[in-house]
Amino acid sequence: MAHPVFNRETLLDISVNIVPLGILAFFILMFLLNSPWPSSLFISVIVLGLHIVPFVGLAILTYVAATYL
Repeated sequence: MAHPVFNRETLLDISVNIVPLGILAFFILMFLLNSPWPSSLFISVIVLGLHIVPFVGLAILTYVAATYL
């Protein structure tokens, strides 16, 4: 019988990564809704890149860790 990928123990183990994902998502949304800097494409790309790249990396790491646990 196959075990589901996201059972209770796995969710408890990866919850330490879910909290930072929520924090990063909050800051991405706040920047998209109300930027504190003047509208500059360079600044926007840098700020979004510094938030989106770690978000995607942490999401992938969380999923891979959940499948191996």
